[in-house]
Amino acid sequence: MRFDFEEILKEATDLYNDKKFIDAEPLFLSLLKDNIIGYADIYNKLGLIYHQRGDFKKASEYFERALQINPKYTECSLNLAITYNDMGQFDEAKDVFSRALQFVQASPETIDPFIHGKLASEHKRLGEQYRELGLYDEALEEFQKALSHRPNLADIITLVGVTLREKGRMDESIRVLMRAKEVHPKYIPAYIQLGISYYVKGFSNLARVEWEEAQSVDPGGKEAGVYLALAKKDEV
Repeated sequence: MRFDFEEILKEATDLYNDKKFIDAEPLFLSLLKDNIIGYADIYNKLGLIYHQRGDFKKASEYFERALQINPKYTECSLNLAITYNDMGQFDEAKDVFSRALQFVQASPETIDPFIHGKLASEHKRLGEQYRELGLYDEALEEFQKALSHRPNLADIITLVGVTLREKGRMDESIRVLMRAKEVHPKYIPAYIQLGISYYVKGFSNLARVEWEEAQSVDPGGKEAGVYLALAKKDEV
């Protein structure tokens, strides 16, 4: 039977898109047996298969090979950065992410929306790390970078509001958290965190309104009930 590269590639890609990774893997590997030059996407997909399996070392090797073929492969750079983070190689992850950003900034009009989403996720992750360390200015910078790629992500807007509260900038925190609610009226953490900001500022009545709204949006949620119980104790 004649080896039909394109036919096997299509079959492997279809299996991959259907999340049938075990079936797709040997087909992708068969396409690499002749040490083909190019097709960085095959290496990237194999890297994603191994990452999904938890084999981060093998995943990183395939991502690295893809980037040798195409250094401007932004999605693969982000995949490699995430994998390095999973391996605890934080300096390497930072370097790869920085290089990816250089390509994005050089030609932002050509970036696929999927890539913008990945960049937003990576900036969010970095921001959360800074916030956990108490580096609030750095955290805010990363969250704002995330929002430059995805302006209407309620979870990141909420993180900005929480970080502003932790910096003591209460009025700004309240405004930002109100914005998170507008963007996603069913995003419960925005209600919870806005209530906390009101409560910390001394507006317990407004806080209670937010937590009651959270309960009405999500009757099964327990977090709002905990805060409402706290507010009721203050009234006694």
